[in-house]
Amino acid sequence: MTLRTITEVKKGINWVGAVDWTVRDFHGYSTYKGTTYNSFLVLDEKVTLFDTVKKPFKMDLIHNLYKVIDPKKIDYLVVNHVEPDHSGSIPEIVELIQPEKIFCSSRGKKALLDHYHREDWPYEVVETGQEISLGKRTVQFIETRMVHWPDSMFSYIKEDELLISSDGFGQHWATSERFNDEVDQSELMAHAAKYYANILLPYSALIQKLIANVQKMDLKISMIAPDHGLIWRQNPLQIIQAYDEWSRQISRQKALIIYDTMWHSTEMMAKAIADGLAENGVSIKLLDLAVNHRSDVITELLDAKAVIVGSPTLNNGILPRMADLLCYMKGLRPLGKIGAAFGSYGWSGESVKLLTKSLEEMKVKVVHPGVSLQFVPDHAGLKQCVDLGRDIAKAMKEEAE
Repeated sequence: MTLRTITEVKKGINWVGAVDWTVRDFHGYSTYKGTTYNSFLVLDEKVTLFDTVKKPFKMDLIHNLYKVIDPKKIDYLVVNHVEPDHSGSIPEIVELIQPEKIFCSSRGKKALLDHYHREDWPYEVVETGQEISLGKRTVQFIETRMVHWPDSMFSYIKEDELLISSDGFGQHWATSERFNDEVDQSELMAHAAKYYANILLPYSALIQKLIANVQKMDLKISMIAPDHGLIWRQNPLQIIQAYDEWSRQISRQKALIIYDTMWHSTEMMAKAIADGLAENGVSIKLLDLAVNHRSDVITELLDAKAVIVGSPTLNNGILPRMADLLCYMKGLRPLGKIGAAFGSYGWSGESVKLLTKSLEEMKVKVVHPGVSLQFVPDHAGLKQCVDLGRDIAKAMKEEAE
């Protein structure tokens, strides 16, 4: 199911993309609210289409184009990003519109060739600072390599003060609304934070540099139009400010206790650790992996200082859901965290050592040797867990000083 409704973004600039109400997974990231594939059509002396949509939605894009103009009158195609959710319909679109030029970065051209193997397309490679005239409008390009692919770039339309930001500043959220001021703000920022945490977190240092470079360019930005989710029409700089904070990986006095449990022993330990943290004024999130998706856990990690992980031992290892989370977390490379491990066991008891090793590999500062308890915790065992929580709280305060 999709929604075939065009929206005027600015005078002469239309959203012509597609809404994906049913997608629930984006390579491991849960998209339980769906997403949009945003595409923008600019009407000028040179009619220009910015980005396309995922291949299954190509007809939605084509129908939307016909609502505005005969697609054969489109002169230029700008490809800000070659990932298939934005470029999947390019072969059909190029065949339909026969563009004079396809503007992309140098890495974008290579990626288009690697994906679609069409040497005969009219590529025009652009770089940061380069401008093209559409007639009344001027487009300036800004390369954003590894935010989050090597080919990525932004397109800035000067006269409209519009930044078309590719995968930057987006959210996976399917809505009939198109602008940020039309939806609940807390929900919007929650989706934006989840998007950053699960897609852009590994590139935080590059994002810091990008923000600094954009500020040096002194661009007047009255609207930011990402390729996913809502367009930032009201106070668009708020999302740039949020990215500045998230990319600095600034933590608050918040601890995550992330665990999986077999017969509730590790769960009992997790709750006791929470008691030790709570009595010291630490904000806590107790996250059972049986009911919390990895991508929601990572979103909570974005502003957490401490990450405490727990699993019973299973077949000389850890439970699969915990192994899955740790693998996922390692790839996202969170910085500036402290942590520890805990878990129950029956006879061999390897889980705490394995969990601690995983934390160390992620450069989490391990501040406690961990607690490993056999079978069901007794009062003395639970006291060890409370003490672990207290020790983590103390370490958090010391780190904050």
